[in-house]
Amino acid sequence: MNLPGIRSRARGAVTVLALLPLLALTACGSGDTDGTAAVGAQASPAPTDDPVAAVREVPSVAALLPADVREAGTLKVGSSVGFPPGAYYPNGTDKAPGGQDIDLADAVAKVLGVRLERQDASFEAILPALGSGKYDFGTGNFGVTGERLKTIDFVTYINDGQGFAVRKGNTELTTEVTDLTRLCGLTIGTGAGTTFEATLTARKGVCAKAGKKPYDVKVYSENAATLTALQQGRVDVIMSTVNGLRHQAAQPASRTAFLGEFHRLDVGFAFKKGSPLTKAFQAAVNELIEDGTYGRVLEKWGTSASAIDTSRINPPEHT
Repeated sequence: MNLPGIRSRARGAVTVLALLPLLALTACGSGDTDGTAAVGAQASPAPTDDPVAAVREVPSVAALLPADVREAGTLKVGSSVGFPPGAYYPNGTDKAPGGQDIDLADAVAKVLGVRLERQDASFEAILPALGSGKYDFGTGNFGVTGERLKTIDFVTYINDGQGFAVRKGNTELTTEVTDLTRLCGLTIGTGAGTTFEATLTARKGVCAKAGKKPYDVKVYSENAATLTALQQGRVDVIMSTVNGLRHQAAQPASRTAFLGEFHRLDVGFAFKKGSPLTKAFQAAVNELIEDGTYGRVLEKWGTSASAIDTSRINPPEHT
């Protein structure tokens, strides 16, 4: 997902609300700059409640941080700001971002008694930068996969997954997509560097085995470009996060229909392999689950169905 998400460069107004359509989206694709599309005029307002405001430091959890981190009092986070409900700019890129991932990261920081130095980054750039120390951890709806576990440590905070969406009125795909052979002969749009791209690439041979025409995959560097391609008919279907596509389909201006879950994935904060921060983050997430803050954050963003009972470090990928 971007789940390993999904993600956006969050550079300028073109990605302001990514999959929540509201502005004209201009020249926002990877190698795709062929015009603009007016995709709506107004986005739903962001929730105004603030379940993170009451969170306080928990000394026993903060003590799990390395001494140098406690002394510095700050952590650098590479943050992929893409679209709601995960992370987006409800009031423009010159204002603070909002979303489920933003709230949970802020709440964890409060429990640990540290301040976050948030740096916007493209989704595909964050994981490689962890090893260099550019960021202490990353957020961006990063799904836990076997391949990523070879080089990245994860502390889970939600269970999301992969799904599909089409334009409303699509007559070829009207029910859940649980088998990729249903996409044979179609063009699929998805995000660069995501688990979606990896899944589609790895399993592209399913159509030939079924004696059908292969599907085509178009990869975009920004979420807004993927949605625009769908609305303009340049792709037939998009593959993205379950929670993101559900949220998108609930916005009338998006003119999309959600086609259900394809594959579930744990989602977590990402760290360089062997990071000394993982136990502290795991304890902080579990503290938030226990005191009810976690549930209130997910309720705020409409993602309660993706709640986990306990945070884990490096769980195996769902099969």
